[in-house]
Amino acid sequence: MAGNPSRTTRVFKIVRRSDWIEAVARGDFRGSGDDHRHGFIHLSAGDQLAGTAAKHFRHVEGLILVAFNIGDLAANLKWEVSRGGELFPHYYGPLPARAALWTRPMPLGCDGIPVVPVDVTVC
Repeated sequence: MAGNPSRTTRVFKIVRRSDWIEAVARGDFRGSGDDHRHGFIHLSAGDQLAGTAAKHFRHVEGLILVAFNIGDLAANLKWEVSRGGELFPHYYGPLPARAALWTRPMPLGCDGIPVVPVDVTVC
């Protein structure tokens, strides 16, 4: 099953570059509109990124991918059943910007789907 927490060492957030810049200045990311509606910050495992980008971010420009070590988020990170019965990482509370390992741009492909950076591994 994709999104296997026992094999995953990193989780990722697809976010608008401008929102992440604000989060860094403030010290935390408080979530998107969807995150607020659902009561947690949606994250993805590496093997879930392409599906998340295609389903939720088609034709959205100015996106970046933010990587986090799951150990740095463990206190508020829960793996819960979501799309297609898969376990997805959900973060409860403001996501600390200082915990980010790196950010990478996610330009749109010809089909309008954000391109997952090639250096992202599935675990």
